[in-house]
Amino acid sequence: MNKRCLNGFLAAVLLIFLGACSSGDSEESKSANDMAQMNESAGSNEMAVLDEEDQEDAATAEEPKESQIETSDRMIIHRANLEVQVKNLKKAKQNIEKKVKGYGGYVVESNEYRDENELMSGHVIVRIPEKHFQAFLNDAEDEAAEVLGRNVSGQDVTEEYVDLESRLKSKRAVEERLLDFMKDAQKTEDLLKISSDLAKVQEEIEVLVGKMKYLENQTSYSTVEIFMQESKVVVPGVGGNDLNTWDKTKKQLAVSLNFLLSAASGVIVFVVGNLPIILLLVLIGAGIYYVVKRKRRTPKE
Repeated sequence: MNKRCLNGFLAAVLLIFLGACSSGDSEESKSANDMAQMNESAGSNEMAVLDEEDQEDAATAEEPKESQIETSDRMIIHRANLEVQVKNLKKAKQNIEKKVKGYGGYVVESNEYRDENELMSGHVIVRIPEKHFQAFLNDAEDEAAEVLGRNVSGQDVTEEYVDLESRLKSKRAVEERLLDFMKDAQKTEDLLKISSDLAKVQEEIEVLVGKMKYLENQTSYSTVEIFMQESKVVVPGVGGNDLNTWDKTKKQLAVSLNFLLSAASGVIVFVVGNLPIILLLVLIGAGIYYVVKRKRRTPKE
């Protein structure tokens, strides 16, 4: 009987000891969880902005893989160069510009030139909606008497656009977070620091948006550059304006009269300008002549 009581007493003590240990472990686990939550809260409050490395990592994580981009969604910048001969430059140019307007495009540049042989040539740069690009090329070639050259190129900017889109999304997230921090900022120095970071992020957002709009415009409108020259033969005229007999005669007569007047003027200027010297030479000549003549009349002794 005493042995049974002793065994019961020892079992009760063991159960009480195990319950105390279990309670202590629970309290320690709870304390550790509370400390982790406090550290996490403190760390999130101290972070004012995301640094550049974190932004790039976020953008890379969100960027879709190349295999996920469907062929129909790819962004291609198309450009074409045509060199053609036309029978009538003015008419061909008018027809091409009419086609451009009909397709919803616009003319960027238009020039005309005339060479020394009276042949006309022209240079036109137009922008055509991407969906009408091939149709317009066919229409432009139909206007030509002969196609001398044709070059079509395409530049795939899909990956570049997707990268810009991902970076923009990351910058937008940073902007929203900075705005939230600005609302909660209490110190002036913190407010100034956040404002500076926000202005920098917003400037980067504007640059990214500008690049994306440029790529969108380049892919939605294709550029076509056309060089045109007339193929007709120029026959020189006979007679007519090239002879100008009467005009040439009057011109030669005027030249002759001007020569005579110039010669007479030169003689007058020479005589009047050198009159004292001429008179002196005349007097000396007359004196010599008189002396010589007198010696001839005097008889020899």
